[in-house]
Amino acid sequence: MNKVRLGIIGLGTMGQKYAEMLVQQKIEQAQLVAICSSTPQKLEKMRKKHGESLRYYEEEEKLFLDSTVDAVLITTPHYSHPQLAQEAINANKHFLCEKPIGVYTKNVVTLDEKIKEHPALSCAIVFNQRTQPIYIKAKELVDQGALGEIRRSNWISTNWYRSQEYYDAVSWRGSWKEDGGGVLLNQAVHQLDLWQWICGMPQRIYGHIYPNKLRNIEVETEGTIYAEYKNGATGFFTAATTEAMGTNRFEIVGSTGKLVIENEQLHLWKMIQDETFWPHSKDTPSYEEVPIDLINEKDQQHQKVLENFVQAILFDEPLLAPATEGIKSLSIINATYLSSWLDKGVDLPLDSQLYFEELTKKSNDACF
Repeated sequence: MNKVRLGIIGLGTMGQKYAEMLVQQKIEQAQLVAICSSTPQKLEKMRKKHGESLRYYEEEEKLFLDSTVDAVLITTPHYSHPQLAQEAINANKHFLCEKPIGVYTKNVVTLDEKIKEHPALSCAIVFNQRTQPIYIKAKELVDQGALGEIRRSNWISTNWYRSQEYYDAVSWRGSWKEDGGGVLLNQAVHQLDLWQWICGMPQRIYGHIYPNKLRNIEVETEGTIYAEYKNGATGFFTAATTEAMGTNRFEIVGSTGKLVIENEQLHLWKMIQDETFWPHSKDTPSYEEVPIDLINEKDQQHQKVLENFVQAILFDEPLLAPATEGIKSLSIINATYLSSWLDKGVDLPLDSQLYFEELTKKSNDACF
């Protein structure tokens, strides 16, 4: 195989974006050969634009049966992601799935087991912000011990502004039954992935979400997480879609340094000695800022993810975000929702069955 033949399932914003990217041959060793959408009008629009050079399907099953499709891009609504990913594996096709990997961890566990049974297939999730040099550098610094032992992390991610018109534009947005969650699941899942990718998974979550705050929707427009880690470190995360002048600030404090990412810049401060062993009772350890020069490349994030996916299929390049990584941020989100609903702390690994039962109650009580 010298070129990966791709099929897209779903023609929402991201499906159309990938289609244009591939038709314009921005991914050198990939070719778009098929598109699937349950909306005939969208398919017809694509047919008029691209003619018969592509194959068009209204049913996913027919695309999976297409022997000319090597891999699929899954860009459908959240609830369908695990099932479509499993069907891709059953059809012996590689897959790249838009975030989140699912809505609840119970069926994602089943998907992960199937992925592990098929190591020859490349199975990935679109965590495009893992391509940003600023976060790659942050992870590198933490992994290399530049901050010493992590003591605290804090992420304010409130620059996800969404008006009421945004939720009104699509009937299923903002509902537990069809959307599955609000700002944490839909938008800030990117930051939650980076949070655990860089700082590791917490062992206990205390969460609070604010459903329908300032917007006429069922799910949360604001969420707050307090996390506890095995080594005694703590973490705080907050996200919102209702702040017109939102903030995106990530801070990690360790025993020998501090890292801050804000306004697309990374700042690093280093102490002369590990705080744990500082002998003086009154004076604070001396520290200095260490210059870090980075250039962010935000515009090409999705292209880089797709390029990496293709290279993984053709040349076994390591995936930026294997699909099995998706359950980590989803576990944090599910635990946050469950903690808020039950008004108590929730341990990780999550009780997937309990969360599924509580989510089902929310969905059945839905007013949408």
